[in-house]
Amino acid sequence: MPDMQREPMSLALIQSRSLLGLESPGVTVEVHLANGLPSFTLVGLADVEVKEARERVRAAILNAGLEFPNNKRITVNLAPADLPKDSGRFDLPIALGILAASGQIDGQRLQDYEFAGELSLTGALRPVRGALATALALQRQQQAAALVLPPGSAQEAAFAPSARVFCAHHLLDVVAQFVPHAPADAPAGPAAAQEQPDCGASGWHRVAAAPAAPMTDGPDLREVRGQAQAKRALEIAAAGAHGVLMVGPPGSGKSMLAQRFAGLLPPMTDSEALETAAIASLGGRFSPERWRQRPFAGPHHTASPVALVGGGSPPRPGEISQAHHGVLFLDELPEFARAALEALREPLETGHITIARAAQRAEFPARFQLVAAMNPCPCGYWGSRVRACRCTPDQVARYQSRISGPLLDRIDLHVEVSALPAQELLEAPGGETSSAVRSRVARARSTAMQRQGVPNHLLQGAQLDAHLQLQPEALQFAHKAAAKLGWSARATHRTLKVARTIADLAGSAAIAPEHVAEAMQYRRALMQA
Repeated sequence: MPDMQREPMSLALIQSRSLLGLESPGVTVEVHLANGLPSFTLVGLADVEVKEARERVRAAILNAGLEFPNNKRITVNLAPADLPKDSGRFDLPIALGILAASGQIDGQRLQDYEFAGELSLTGALRPVRGALATALALQRQQQAAALVLPPGSAQEAAFAPSARVFCAHHLLDVVAQFVPHAPADAPAGPAAAQEQPDCGASGWHRVAAAPAAPMTDGPDLREVRGQAQAKRALEIAAAGAHGVLMVGPPGSGKSMLAQRFAGLLPPMTDSEALETAAIASLGGRFSPERWRQRPFAGPHHTASPVALVGGGSPPRPGEISQAHHGVLFLDELPEFARAALEALREPLETGHITIARAAQRAEFPARFQLVAAMNPCPCGYWGSRVRACRCTPDQVARYQSRISGPLLDRIDLHVEVSALPAQELLEAPGGETSSAVRSRVARARSTAMQRQGVPNHLLQGAQLDAHLQLQPEALQFAHKAAAKLGWSARATHRTLKVARTIADLAGSAAIAPEHVAEAMQYRRALMQA
């Protein structure tokens, strides 16, 4: 009877992870070699990109000078079988599983690591999306495994606190760390790797924790001439996390104001920065230079509902999730598809979006600040002092009615941005800088967080009653105004939330009538508002 102890191991288990929302569930890559008709079978609910790994892995192993078991029946199972898998992230674990099952590397030493990486035909490793989301999932699940990733992905994963990340440039770099019988004078393996701030030019390295990137200032609010009321509205919106709709003729500065809004928001906390970066990682948009900077998403008005809120199979985050803890700017708001705009209503209230499909379900955070801009009418000059409008009242009403009343109710501030005459525009002095406004915003936001634990925009139910602190005169004034203007209960509550933010900016513990009066002015920019 042959000595089975001398036979190479025919079964290998390699750990990796799939991408499903921010959960990043674990995947075990099981590789079995058996005698029989030579074949390479890959099972486990794999997408087309994963099934194509068979050809990439075969060529990469051969071109790296390693032995591919062409005379064996190769079966690769991606477990669990009911979890969808996509992308080329399983190339590296499949290749390592084949090498371990054929005895070319020590499979037992692979157990403390998780692998992800796409292989080129030469054996070089290419980056994969979702590296930071994978590292955060390991941290949340309190897993002690180290991650082995390609260049780019490794630096991204290193932003996760306490992450152990190794970077490899080539399949051979990984194989060299797990050879079965290393010489006595060889390095002790992965644990002996020296930490480096990046992946270097080649080889195997342990990536040090990513340093904090310096804050960089974007476009400055000082560059916007005039528009004092619009600037004031943006300051209030930033302080209370309110949504804002700017209405004005073409060229009045709506887009210019919106592009500077993110610079007015308070600095991000560590948890906000990590969550935002993880979502960007899922979409392949992560950039180390943007670390701790508020995201700004500005989709074109031809964007579909799926592009805005997310979807697909497997589900991927949409623009509202890419703008999590940042700004979603919708220019030419009435030109968006009605279905796309209506899909925003629930995320605006809940701060998350659930993508449900027949085979799977994924949830993405979507706590964004909506900044929208639109013309007041089809020609754009209704109410303009610069140019006469040629639209009839019916045309204006039809144009503005493209935005539904329920969606308008969910936007706290409606502000008119008037076009300035050329002479007034040129002579207007420069206003405050973004940093000066941001300091006031941060103080007001801090006051609200200390008082109630959430920004004013998120006050609901009993919290709303407890923390508004309306003076009796202010309460009476708000009741009369709501009855006269025919506001819904939601519109009334949102106006009072804005008044709470105005009081915080003024350093007032209670809401006075003047705070309610100012808040009322930000719901009258449209005919139907």
